[in-house]
Amino acid sequence: MATVKPFRGYRPDGRAAQVACPPYDVINSREAREMARGNPLSFLHVEKPEIDLPEDVDLYDAQVYAKGRENLDKFIERGILKQDSKPCFYIYAQTMDGRTQYGLVGIVSAEEYDKGIIRKHELTRKDKEEDRTRHIDTLNATTGPVFLTYPDQKPMDELVQKIVQHTPAYDFITPDGIGHTLWVMDDDKDIASVRKIFDALPVLYIADGHHRSASAANVARKRKAENPHHTGQENYNFFLAVIFPAGQLYVMDYNRLVKDLNGLSEDEFLKKIAEKFDVQPTGKAHPEKRHEFGMYLEGKWYTLTAKAGSFDEADPVAALDVSILQNNLLAPVLGIGDPRTDKRIHFVGGIRGLKELEKRVNSGKYKVAFSMYPTSMEELMKVADANLIMPPKSTWFEPKLRSGLVTYKF
Repeated sequence: MATVKPFRGYRPDGRAAQVACPPYDVINSREAREMARGNPLSFLHVEKPEIDLPEDVDLYDAQVYAKGRENLDKFIERGILKQDSKPCFYIYAQTMDGRTQYGLVGIVSAEEYDKGIIRKHELTRKDKEEDRTRHIDTLNATTGPVFLTYPDQKPMDELVQKIVQHTPAYDFITPDGIGHTLWVMDDDKDIASVRKIFDALPVLYIADGHHRSASAANVARKRKAENPHHTGQENYNFFLAVIFPAGQLYVMDYNRLVKDLNGLSEDEFLKKIAEKFDVQPTGKAHPEKRHEFGMYLEGKWYTLTAKAGSFDEADPVAALDVSILQNNLLAPVLGIGDPRTDKRIHFVGGIRGLKELEKRVNSGKYKVAFSMYPTSMEELMKVADANLIMPPKSTWFEPKLRSGLVTYKF
């Protein structure tokens, strides 16, 4: 069973549009400084507190985390964030390009993350994990929600549709055109219904936020070791999440750029990749189905189709398009052995469009680009259920969750 609990969230006092900010890991410090300039209410002062310190301060210096704690405390002291009077759930809707997804905001169990009830599909980087662990531990709060998903449940959909008929607490559009709406679910019967629905689910899946999940679990284990009277019900045993039904989520392509052809001429390159792919100069930029790829080379778009027998369809990782491209082209032909560390490869999220791939290749900085068919939620769940790990940069979810709409303090 998957534990999902209501909590007494800290929420903006009505100025949610000024408070809410992008996730900490989608913008760098320079971008965060610019975005928060002139806006003392921006939650970036909490999520990326280095913006309030001199630029020469190391991002992992202890004073960065202390500044985050100071800023969060000030937000609460000044009434910018106020705590709800009772434990609640919240419904968070995001609207992009005319489509809306509805997520449940609650807290989930760090112990269940450790046990695999909250399932992952990505590796984490030690430096990024250590950063968020220190952030959570110092602030005594989880400020950025983890993006979770679950197989669609009709009773949950019906309950959400009932809640969203009410007046929302917040409803605003961010500069990127994304609509953000939040409802407070404080009726005891509705809360009990939600808990019953999730009690019946065997697992939840991480869609985005592997570092935040791992870091929250690190803090829970640390505090358990420090607390001789640990019961498992302390607030530090849980972390903030927004949980969406899988059928509503929009997974975009995560595309690849490579700087050179590994010493091959264009003709040699095309001949080599034809061993594992059917190569056609179609002029089509975006693949239309699984196991089909777009390739932009010397001003032309090709369609590559993986040949039968060149991969194992029964293996949930090997059958992913990102694996097929890596194992049959990027590694053996272009010499990209480890895409996590190789400086010759670059990844571009589908939100930027395929014209961005053309632009970068045409600039001469990159030699070839590959457009991908998006990884499906079904593929993600199969990998997680098999306790396996996807290759890097397999999924790109849009829209991104805003931080600051609801905060969970220990």
